[in-house]
Amino acid sequence: MLKGFKNFIMKGNVLDLAVAVIIGTSFTAVVNAMVSAVLMPFISALAGSPNFDSFAVLELNGNEVRFGVLLTAVVNFLLVAATVYFVVVLPMNKMIERRNRRLGIEPSVSVDPQIVLLTEIRDALSAQANPPSHSGSGPRH
Repeated sequence: MLKGFKNFIMKGNVLDLAVAVIIGTSFTAVVNAMVSAVLMPFISALAGSPNFDSFAVLELNGNEVRFGVLLTAVVNFLLVAATVYFVVVLPMNKMIERRNRRLGIEPSVSVDPQIVLLTEIRDALSAQANPPSHSGSGPRH
């Protein structure tokens, strides 16, 4: 039983996952700092408020329905996603492109197997609907 546990823990994917979680957790602080200290103050300067919590408050039977809280959460999500994309993903993709060009690696154009299958089906149906004409001297019907 302990040997199985040891084998499970020592698998590469478990260690890779653990490292990814640790790095991801640490990187969260960087992204949150970018959003809260740079982007939100910029938006606050433009919109006049650091959040939209008081925007679109509807009172219904003595209860407040606060659509602005949802809007703030959506804006924060989009800011975090944009930060990750523009600070991490885009530069990493550019770096990989430059490395591949330097090494002479051509980008492979992979075609979705479903597209290939659909193309084959389309061609087969087209061939059935329009059989090839024979240019013989026999009678035509």
